[in-house]
Amino acid sequence: MYAFDYFRPSTLAEAAQLLASNPEAKLLAGGQTYIPTLKQRLAKPSALIDLAHIAELRGISEEAGGLTIGAMTRHAEVAASPVVKRVIPALAALAEEIGDPQVRNRGTLGGSIANNDPAADYPAAVLGLGATVRTSKGRAIAADDFFTGMFETALEPDEIITAVHFPKPEKAGYAKFPNPASRYAIVGVFVAKTAAGVRVAVTGAAPCVFRATAIEQALQSAWSEAAIDGVRIDPANLNSDIHASAEYRAHLITVMAKRALRAAG
Repeated sequence: MYAFDYFRPSTLAEAAQLLASNPEAKLLAGGQTYIPTLKQRLAKPSALIDLAHIAELRGISEEAGGLTIGAMTRHAEVAASPVVKRVIPALAALAEEIGDPQVRNRGTLGGSIANNDPAADYPAAVLGLGATVRTSKGRAIAADDFFTGMFETALEPDEIITAVHFPKPEKAGYAKFPNPASRYAIVGVFVAKTAAGVRVAVTGAAPCVFRATAIEQALQSAWSEAAIDGVRIDPANLNSDIHASAEYRAHLITVMAKRALRAAG
């Protein structure tokens, strides 16, 4: 690990000012990805700005019929929240499947989506539910515009995620085929029936979370497992590695979609 300055602001305004005045600084949320990266000397920030003590970035509340969750809210808090279980139970179920208890009690919603790991669970929920990402610059970024590529998002260098607003779906479910060691998704599928139509988001299968439009179209006609029996996913742009080939991931997408539908009811 290289030497760096460490800051622990207590307000969002203080964190934003520190970030603006330290161009080479990095934000630290739960640290479940970045701390190992530092230990391996794969990153050399001038400073770390720890967001863990900013109370205004944490919390879960009902808003506009849906949920607003602070960026620094832990996975375990989402999984255990009676409000989340009542309003969007699929979101609580997804959070419960992230990593292990240690990861769930340190990792955060904002950290997960800002990192945008290709196999992370939360991006599937954000995209699948058509959520809105709110930032320190007052921007409200639609999920369809937020995830731009592998480990890349629409965030500007000096921008901090403050919260995510999830609209309440009519039905929603999530299912993943996890890597047995890391619990990351080899393939994860989030399905949602919303007032604006059906949304299906896939994580783990490609360099970035994406919407499975062929499955969406099939489910728009009939919300059932049988409706996607004939859907075939093109493996051309999918990941292929020691864990699964692109063809196997293509097959898993429809399998996990059916399991997600079963969970959604």
